[in-house]
Amino acid sequence: MPHQHVPLSFERRPVEQVLARADEFHQEMSRRRTVRDFSPDPVPREVIARCIAAAGCAPSGANQQPWRFIAVADPSIKRTIRAAAEEEERAFYEHRATDAWRAALAPLGTDASKPFLETAPWLIVVFYEAFGYAPDGGREKRYYAMDSVGIATGFLVAALHHAGLATLTHTPSPMAFLPRILGRPDNERPFVLLVVGFPADGATVPAITRKPIDEIAVFL
Repeated sequence: MPHQHVPLSFERRPVEQVLARADEFHQEMSRRRTVRDFSPDPVPREVIARCIAAAGCAPSGANQQPWRFIAVADPSIKRTIRAAAEEEERAFYEHRATDAWRAALAPLGTDASKPFLETAPWLIVVFYEAFGYAPDGGREKRYYAMDSVGIATGFLVAALHHAGLATLTHTPSPMAFLPRILGRPDNERPFVLLVVGFPADGATVPAITRKPIDEIAVFL
């Protein structure tokens, strides 16, 4: 049976307007920086919900939408996540990180201490479905799940920045403690932990530069 289609909702704009909008978005995103010093000031739940809804508009393999966004504001859960994350981070810095890896991280000033996991008003843990469940309880394949969730996470970071919030992408490795703490089912795998809120007064960021367009793109 052919799948039902509906008319595309799309506004075609003049080329000059397309260029202006592309430039405006680039300028806005160029101001986005990873923040590690967060204010405890609250952020309304509805803001987070609307940004997650924007992330849910991302394309996905076979339109399976294999993402789950777990938004955490509960102080006790954030405290538990911080303790578990710092345990993994200490093991990383003390045992698993190579000298080259430590050297690459040195300009960023990172270490095993992660106070932002408690200070920021929201943590959003992004999971992907490794597989799904059919109505009869059997497993269903998920197509391009990690690719799809990666795109959705990009949407989410952009939406949060556009809303006026700061973010930090945090990926402690391994992240097996996250499904356990958050009570997620066995078919979900953690993808990234986003720290979300307003920057602390006087927050600073490393003095870095982005690669120019001719170093990241090839036009044939």
